[in-house]
Amino acid sequence: MKLTRRMTLAAFAGMLALGTAAPAYAADLIAIITPSHDNPFFKAEAVGAEAKAKELGYDTLVLVHDDDANKQSELVDTAIGRGAKAIILDNAGADATVAAVQKAKDAGVPSFLIDREINATGVAVAQIVSNNYQGAQLGAQEFVKLMSEKGNFVELVGKESDTNAGIRSKGYHDVIDDYPDLKMVAQQSANWSQTEAYSKMESILQANPDI
Repeated sequence: MKLTRRMTLAAFAGMLALGTAAPAYAADLIAIITPSHDNPFFKAEAVGAEAKAKELGYDTLVLVHDDDANKQSELVDTAIGRGAKAIILDNAGADATVAAVQKAKDAGVPSFLIDREINATGVAVAQIVSNNYQGAQLGAQEFVKLMSEKGNFVELVGKESDTNAGIRSKGYHDVIDDYPDLKMVAQQSANWSQTEAYSKMESILQANPDI
């Protein structure tokens, strides 16, 4: 995950730098909109993007949509209203986000999407994402090795509306399901929340003490 974050931020920095042939002025604003910072990945994403934007001379507006598409749309309106030069967005849904990004484009505000894709092309300036399927398969191969190809396991998935959650789950299962002695005894969504994941795992362990 650290490597993915570094690659994402490096790619973002390159794209942002390409758009700054002339020095940025103090009034130039970049809006950075992500899911909740309760998840350290999303917090690091926002912190890294903010640091790079400031390094390039931009003011920043850091906002959180909490994976709520309606709130995300309102935050995009805020960014447009504040005269943002660009929006950096880790979005709140592959389908639900298309209209918000199109709205920004129509207002002359380019959007750079990071981490999560949307189901439309030509709307955002760029979609900077990792290969979640391949990454999941690599993780699954190591998981199988550490489990010695047998045993019970639990899967906690991300937010169901997030395309990445489904892609990663499929990547894992396309490897793990080839091993009949590996048995999934529970599968629940933790919505990318460490707190929720901890709580759900406690309940699962109580019901499945042999994990």
